[in-house]
Amino acid sequence: MTHLLALDQGTSSSRSIVFDDGGRIIAMAQHEFRQIYPQPGWVEHDPKEIWATQLATAQEALAKAGIRADQVASIGITNQRETTLVWDRLTGEPIHNAIVWQDRRAEPTCAALRARGLEAVFRDKTGLIVDAYFSGTKLKWILDNVGGARSAATRGELAFGTVDSWLMWHLTGGTVHATDVSNASRTLLFNVHTNAWDEELLALLDIPREVLPAVHPSSHVYGTARGDLLGAALPIGGVAGDQQAALFGQACFDAGLAKNTYGTGCFMLMHTGERFQTSANGLITTSAAQPTATPEFALEGSVFIGGAVVQWLRDGLNAIKGSAEVQNLAETVPDSGGVMFVPAFTGLGAPYWQADARGAIVGLTRGSTVAHIARAALESIAFQSAALLQAMSRDAVAAGGTPVTELRVDGGACVNDLLMQFQADLLGIPVVRPRVIETTALGAAYLAGLSCGVYAGLGELAAQWQVERRFHPTLSRERAAELMHRWERAVRQTTTA
Repeated sequence: MTHLLALDQGTSSSRSIVFDDGGRIIAMAQHEFRQIYPQPGWVEHDPKEIWATQLATAQEALAKAGIRADQVASIGITNQRETTLVWDRLTGEPIHNAIVWQDRRAEPTCAALRARGLEAVFRDKTGLIVDAYFSGTKLKWILDNVGGARSAATRGELAFGTVDSWLMWHLTGGTVHATDVSNASRTLLFNVHTNAWDEELLALLDIPREVLPAVHPSSHVYGTARGDLLGAALPIGGVAGDQQAALFGQACFDAGLAKNTYGTGCFMLMHTGERFQTSANGLITTSAAQPTATPEFALEGSVFIGGAVVQWLRDGLNAIKGSAEVQNLAETVPDSGGVMFVPAFTGLGAPYWQADARGAIVGLTRGSTVAHIARAALESIAFQSAALLQAMSRDAVAAGGTPVTELRVDGGACVNDLLMQFQADLLGIPVVRPRVIETTALGAAYLAGLSCGVYAGLGELAAQWQVERRFHPTLSRERAAELMHRWERAVRQTTTA
């Protein structure tokens, strides 16, 4: 029993990957699912579709691997964070579509909390800013706007969870209602110093404790998946939000190590060890994936629209037929021709935190082509990530440390060599791509492997991490600074205020 099954439930697709104990991919399956946009700024998913696609990929990955389910030692789960679900405990039926992390409908609630001067209370206890990004305000919206929901929640009839909790509930036939510290830390309801739900925060958001899941370390045996689902009753031994799982899968176990995941959004995390460090540069503090009950932390910056800008080129602008075509199109021009693309489709995340920003393409001339726009779209991913790393390095220096010296990368878009080279050029430090870029799923598998004894400790996992390619900067620091200045000028043009 040396195989591990990772369930990687993402924003645009559900995936399952079977790993061997050496961290190598044996088989993978992936299914996309619908994105639902009820009105501008709102983003939803069908909870039943999340579960159906995730289960289907797990069954498919096991079949592709050619192994029996009883050859799997444990299941690890990693998930899109902050996406909020509420369901009936008796029937398992969702009472509303899942409200996705990108959704902005809770901004009025956040504005009211900020107006009352409460941001410091939330920041001190959770490490987060008061923003509609996080799941607690989404949960409040559901309880306030779905008929009978609040009274049913108070009676203990409803369960709230992020996607990991929803999957565990169904995998275990409704016997487990739980989450891990990394997902709980994204709710605005969880005190990351004590690793417990916080009564003051629950009161401020008017959330009844009865709806909340139990919280455990990220490496923990949560329960057992029903045998009829996958072919054997398997322990669920690891859970972490996708970005903390990626940090773990990148073997960033020590303070100062940083990674950036290029997915639908981009998420940069730097481990800070057991030190809770607040940012003076627009970043948030979050719980890292925790192998034990000891709190561990990371600084994080979130880009709301990363790889999703390529999806927009495909589905919105019809500039490409498939996402894989974007690099070839971008490479037909030597540069973006002065075009800057700020994809603030749902506002801007760190380090700007401009909820009212909207997307803008600036610098267009009569000579601009769709290739220039495609290149500017790719470059926008690197520009946003560079702004994050600059903020992160300033925070590290302020805390007595040193700037980040290399950036480990993963996620689907990191296979784009043009993007990774431009990223290194902007940053002025090496960008390091590992052999296994599915580090989100790998982190979940590692956490599951630790809890069931497949791995002896973190040293064994660190030894498995291997470099596939290093991208070294080739651009002068003066030119990089000039480009970043142009980017910041374009960002200032996106606000609708």
